[in-house]
Amino acid sequence: MLKNITLGQYYPVDSVIHRLDPRVKILLTMAMIVAVFLVRSLVGYALLLAFVYLVSRLAKVPFRLIIKGIKPLRFILILTFLLNLFLSAQGNILFQWRFITITDQGLRQSIHYSLRLVFLVLGTSLMTLTTSPIQLADGMELLLSPLKVIRFPAHELAMMMSIALRFIPTLLEETDKIMKAQMARGADFESGNLLRRAKAMIPLLVPLFVSAFRRASELAMAMEARCYHGGEGRTRLRVLKLTRPDLWASLAVAGLIALIVLEGIVLPKGWLL
Repeated sequence: MLKNITLGQYYPVDSVIHRLDPRVKILLTMAMIVAVFLVRSLVGYALLLAFVYLVSRLAKVPFRLIIKGIKPLRFILILTFLLNLFLSAQGNILFQWRFITITDQGLRQSIHYSLRLVFLVLGTSLMTLTTSPIQLADGMELLLSPLKVIRFPAHELAMMMSIALRFIPTLLEETDKIMKAQMARGADFESGNLLRRAKAMIPLLVPLFVSAFRRASELAMAMEARCYHGGEGRTRLRVLKLTRPDLWASLAVAGLIALIVLEGIVLPKGWLL
């Protein structure tokens, strides 16, 4: 399961998507998140899926690698689907047995919420796979730089986000090593009920937290030894500049949002969910 987590991982290839300005990619990812919540039918989700597939081909990132990021969330997806399916009492009754009632509105909400969660993961995974942590930190800092007039710590926040994303693969690798070591000593993480599995995770979480705190302490000492003092007066090796591909990418996302809004207006209400 740990190998299926793609959030925070970077796929290093040379593509037009990788060369986009990180500020543009952050803003376009936020715009795509807005587009996900504007979808009202399965046609809109099909447009989003086609857009994600097209971007993955342009980015030279295997589409199956992006889809892998959904596998660790299958429990949350199933739970979201079932909660919305059984707890919604509004709408026409489709099925009823004892205390179990399924309505058309509950079925519609469960599908919408589950698909929204899927596309949120796909969009953020696509951004992290095509943007290095350093570029993400630079882009976030520049986007938050206008807030410096009110003494907002833009550089510190961007640095924390960069370090967090950078250490996600490292912590996953450390978790895999600890899990294999505990399994070699007879630990069982897969059998038994939910409570037993939770208790079995304790021998895994304790050394993982100790390792994470140790790495954080070593990183803090290394930054202090190099006289790191924040973003004041710091320069960059690569100056970010907007280019023509950034404009085309922005127009493409704007066109996607326009199509989704138009689809919600043109199609009759309730058509294809």
